[in-house]
Amino acid sequence: MQKSYLFIAHTEKMGRGVFTKKEIAANTVIEVAPVIVMTKDDRKLVDQTLLHDYIFEWGEESERCCMALGLVPIYNHSYNSNCEYYMDFESDSILIKTVRDIEKGEELTINYNGDYNDSKKVWFEAF
Repeated sequence: MQKSYLFIAHTEKMGRGVFTKKEIAANTVIEVAPVIVMTKDDRKLVDQTLLHDYIFEWGEESERCCMALGLVPIYNHSYNSNCEYYMDFESDSILIKTVRDIEKGEELTINYNGDYNDSKKVWFEAF
């Protein structure tokens, strides 16, 4: 499930991103996307490809990884994101929900650390 007012467009710095055609209220679920769950052995292979930058650690102990479908791989990172993601290990899905009101035309972002306001450096900015 993904809201019909979401769309992908080019950004100045990050390639593509997810945007909205209308205002969205805070605490609105905008997407529930299925995931493809992979083993640790699969992860070793995926880490050797471009898909490495698009997978999520998966499971209560992060013992596996997953590739999210839908728009989830296209949401860009922000340390002060306007959306948050939730992992549902039972249904093998990721839910995206707004954390504040969103303006029409605004880019929707998630914090790759998991919490929408976590300022810990992410892997691609760590050096």
